[in-house]
Amino acid sequence: MRLCKPRRKRLFHICGSLNQTTQLHQIARELPEYEHWFSPYYGNGEVDLARKLGLIEVTIAGAKRRQWCLDYLREHNLNIDIDKKQHGHSYDLVLSSSDLHYPDNIKKDRVVVVQEGIIDRPFYMTDLCKKFPFLPLWLAGTSMTGLSGHYERICAASEGYRDHFIRNGVPAEKIPVTGIPNFDNCRQYLHNSFPHRGYALVCTSDKRETMQEDDRIGFIRNARELARGKPVFFKLHPNEDYERCRREIHSVIPDARVFQRGASAEHMIANCDILITQYSSTIFVGLALGKECHSEVPVEMLKPLMPIQNGCAARNIANVCREMLGDLAAAGETSYGLAA
Repeated sequence: MRLCKPRRKRLFHICGSLNQTTQLHQIARELPEYEHWFSPYYGNGEVDLARKLGLIEVTIAGAKRRQWCLDYLREHNLNIDIDKKQHGHSYDLVLSSSDLHYPDNIKKDRVVVVQEGIIDRPFYMTDLCKKFPFLPLWLAGTSMTGLSGHYERICAASEGYRDHFIRNGVPAEKIPVTGIPNFDNCRQYLHNSFPHRGYALVCTSDKRETMQEDDRIGFIRNARELARGKPVFFKLHPNEDYERCRREIHSVIPDARVFQRGASAEHMIANCDILITQYSSTIFVGLALGKECHSEVPVEMLKPLMPIQNGCAARNIANVCREMLGDLAAAGETSYGLAA
């Protein structure tokens, strides 16, 4: 009699932005004993309709970002199961880059959520979503992260963020502090080929695109003052309208250099003297590298939230997954990131 080889456990990764996608890819690399499948961020039928009508292009479920995600997955020859339609309910664990929307086809699965980066500050849509539970959480951006409750673990960037989630009502036992992969070793960005140094770097946010107030001209004028005569470089959020932003910037700082895609924000931060942000995860890179940092949020409030620089966040999250699957001891691990 031929004995059937046991099926490898299968993990499903719901990606999103390129930052979220690369983080989940790093975690998958730390779990070679499992079979991995990936999908762009998706939702139910109403999300598909909204995408077709062009109503959610500013979100990670929009057509543009889905295509960027698919391009990355194909470039790296990863297994793709778009919207979980190929393997259905045959996954042992789901990793998601966000809990702001839960497709019906993962509601019976075990889910681990991975924090992407900085969490949006509460604003008027946050209050509305809390007051009217029927409103979709994503209307309030990432300020509602963790509040769906549809997961077994949410991996936090730092003890500061763990405290933040607990204050928002997330059960403490659901929040391991693992660090997050793209922000756990910022010193690596010091070694880069970006050719410029000694400038003030301004990293913008997609606040207007996500229904938040944005005095962009006022922000640009303030950046000009903070630069104190240094050359000024702008790194735009990929979700922004490049031509509109360029016109606004050059109306105030005619010789500013404007970048959007292509140049690495992390490498630009590593080479700058001054970092100026609106509300962006990039501030954490600047803080970790000891740059002079300015933000719309007081830097002293951001320092406790800074992702831990452990260099092993992907491995730690991998061990959270092994724990969920009952395989942590078999992998020779005793806790997150610590070998036996």
